[in-house]
Amino acid sequence: MRKLRHLTVVVAVLAGGLTLTACGSDSDAPASSKVSTKSIDVTIEGDSVTPNGDRVEVSVGQPVEFVVKADAPGEIHVHSDPEQELEYTKGTTILKLPASIFDRAGIIEVESHALEKTIVQLEVK
Repeated sequence: MRKLRHLTVVVAVLAGGLTLTACGSDSDAPASSKVSTKSIDVTIEGDSVTPNGDRVEVSVGQPVEFVVKADAPGEIHVHSDPEQELEYTKGTTILKLPASIFDRAGIIEVESHALEKTIVQLEVK
């Protein structure tokens, strides 16, 4: 009988510990840890590009995507560490940059070498 009572106490303690552990799920994380993707529209027609050298603010660790609408295929060059070369097609292409390249404050230039134009300067804060 004594062993049964001891076993009941042990089971009750373990069950209580598991209940407390389940309450500490990831959903309790602060909302500020979830960063939305910064979407930047880019239009390339002939030898013109919009935006053209604009500065765009990005938070440290924030993912970025370019929605490129182009009349011909081409490439965007991102002066990050490591550098990124992103190819786009004629029509609409979504190009995603990983949040990991925005790991510290600074300016990251995004340009078209073929057009010899700066598209945007990403100001990471």
